[in-house]
Amino acid sequence: MCGITGILASRGAAPGVVERMTRTLSHRGPDSSDVWYDREAGIGLGHRRLAILDLSAEGQQPMCSADHRYVIAYNGEVYNFPQLRVELEQAGTVFRGHSDTEVVLEAVAAWGLAATLERLVGMFAFALWDRHQQQLHLVRDRLGIKPLYYGRLHGSWLFGSELKAICAGIGEQPEVNRDALALLLRYGYVPGETTIYRGIYKVEPGHWISLSTKQIEKPQPTRYWSVAAAAEAGRENPLSGRPGDAVEQLHALLREAVGMRMVADVPIGAFLSGGIDSSTVVALMQEQSLQPVKTFSIGFQEAGYDEAVHARAVAQRLGTDHHELYVTSAEAMSVVPRLPTIYDEPFADPSAIPTILLSELARTNVAVSLSGDGGDELFFGYRRYFDAQRLWSRVRCLPYAVRRPLARVLASESEIGSARRRGLLAGMLGSREAHDLYHWRISHWRFPGSILVGAETAQLRPWRVGSGGDFVDPAELMMLHDQCRYLPDDILTKVDRATMSVALEARVPLLDHRVVEFAWRLPTAWKVLDGKGKWPLRQVLYRYFPEPLFDRPKQGFSVPLRQWLRGPLRDWAEALLDPRRLREEGFFRSERVQAHWHEHLTGRHDHAQRLWNVLMFQAWLEQQQKVDCWRPDLSASILAG
Repeated sequence: MCGITGILASRGAAPGVVERMTRTLSHRGPDSSDVWYDREAGIGLGHRRLAILDLSAEGQQPMCSADHRYVIAYNGEVYNFPQLRVELEQAGTVFRGHSDTEVVLEAVAAWGLAATLERLVGMFAFALWDRHQQQLHLVRDRLGIKPLYYGRLHGSWLFGSELKAICAGIGEQPEVNRDALALLLRYGYVPGETTIYRGIYKVEPGHWISLSTKQIEKPQPTRYWSVAAAAEAGRENPLSGRPGDAVEQLHALLREAVGMRMVADVPIGAFLSGGIDSSTVVALMQEQSLQPVKTFSIGFQEAGYDEAVHARAVAQRLGTDHHELYVTSAEAMSVVPRLPTIYDEPFADPSAIPTILLSELARTNVAVSLSGDGGDELFFGYRRYFDAQRLWSRVRCLPYAVRRPLARVLASESEIGSARRRGLLAGMLGSREAHDLYHWRISHWRFPGSILVGAETAQLRPWRVGSGGDFVDPAELMMLHDQCRYLPDDILTKVDRATMSVALEARVPLLDHRVVEFAWRLPTAWKVLDGKGKWPLRQVLYRYFPEPLFDRPKQGFSVPLRQWLRGPLRDWAEALLDPRRLREEGFFRSERVQAHWHEHLTGRHDHAQRLWNVLMFQAWLEQQQKVDCWRPDLSASILAG
């Protein structure tokens, strides 16, 4: 696992630019650092290494192919690289080292980029320079597990694993994208290819882009895989037979996915919450390990937020080498000032706080940790899926012309703090189709334009994933949306930044793309049996544990944000939400913010998540003003040829 960055400049890559960009990613790769230049071609690649496989110098990057055509800067792990290596060796390829990076590089040289990507099983983001074609390819894995940003600034293309690397390359802070800020308020994260900066984008999951010095406009991405396509293929070819047979297939598939992710030349462990997903992963790890697996959990004293007791029971049952840490609210809140630096753009998922603490605990013992992320999104694990199935069939029977006026009244009231149930009913009544219902259900600020200054497009129709029209079951459509957006842009972003902030590699076996494709072949009726979601995953788990151990309500991994904002975080929040400050900065309508803040403090309404979205932007904005690389006087010289 590593950090990558680089520049493609028509005037030639200036000495020192890539070094400067690479230094910003030292936390992602503390073991070594190197850069590669071709000044005449205008290309420079940088790499920070966290050595996981082949710890020798042969694994150093950027790496050149044996035929000298390709140069790669690579971040990730390809788990089937031993099999690919054997195939390449049989065709005559001679390898210098034992890393998966070299296998990917030589596979591209032998088979081409598109054919290679079809065969990779893993998580990755890499930059590939083709000397013959004078093209730079930026590639991201199928599910978006690893990040990759790019943009054209000051006449050059820049890219990096994190936004801070690009900003360091231009020596200034780009303009804030107010439409992205509207999305942040609505969802708590910035979705899709958009970023908080105007002119900087994400490479989308399952895509690559190709750049040259002659390329001026934003390139058209090339798709090689997508969740939407996997969903369509799975629904066209569903599994038949008995549900029990599907459980057997899933068990074998998960055992292989977990086993592949246990290969490393460094100590390895797992996050363990005691829930279905992480417990399944740990059970499959322990089954394939000769030693007790190292497991890690975080506990809180506050009622309703402590998962450690459940994790401890699972660890005792499996006989793992378990490590747990109980943290106080003060210790957890000490993470808050670090969030803008760790997440690099405003990110408002409060569970980032315990995820960072858990990563720090794990890193004291291991360099790689497996997690159970993805189970809810693949196997019908969220309450909103059940709500959609139950209520949508009733509401849609009423004509939309009848529902819409009532929805408007309820929506305006819910926006100023009426009961949550009333707001959900407004969403149901006002939704023309299940697609609209999904966005209403997951939105925090449902009308972000009402609080923002200068975000005129904030009221536009939310994104669509695929056609959406073929999904009779609204729960299926919600799962599709979650896998396409919520997973890569919230869950996986949270885990990547938290773990990499302490140079810990996280692996997610449930998001092996073959598991995703299999899950879409499962009929929804097989995912929900006996009134419980994740039925096939539960059946795999029950082969290792008694069912009563997991017969409890789903518990989120979060913090008591509502109480914190009314208590120990109040002074911090009030300073960021000061009306004069908001007016001077010019992003938020101060009177609207203050109205919500007052309602929350008095206990009239719980606006914790809405306010947290605003606060995370404000904290990020404050941090950006302190970073010493935002020096506009450098921008003219740092990219000069």
